[in-house]
Amino acid sequence: MADDERTALVAWLDGGEAPERSVLRAAVKESLAALVRSAPGRSVEVRIPPFGAVQCIAGLQHGRGTPPNVVETDARTWLALVLGKLSWADALGSGALRASGTRTAEVADHLPLD
Repeated sequence: MADDERTALVAWLDGGEAPERSVLRAAVKESLAALVRSAPGRSVEVRIPPFGAVQCIAGLQHGRGTPPNVVETDARTWLALVLGKLSWADALGSGALRASGTRTAEVADHLPLD
């Protein structure tokens, strides 16, 4: 993520003006790709609609239908987690982050992303 994009995202997360949709999309996609590099595997699916979804965390692979371990949230919450502006526990507690399955908390071990 470019420095100016990161600055725009941090300002938004701190209550400023929302960045352009293309910046949000790029930031979500780049951060999801970084998560996959940090935690390769296919046992947990992370969904940030409408921008992307990936599978990560090593372990048993789920092949058909909805995987049993799913993390889903909006772009703002995801980027706050990625940048260390929000904790996993706070996101879960507020209901902004939904995590179902026994392996989903392992995603938190890889956040914030560098």
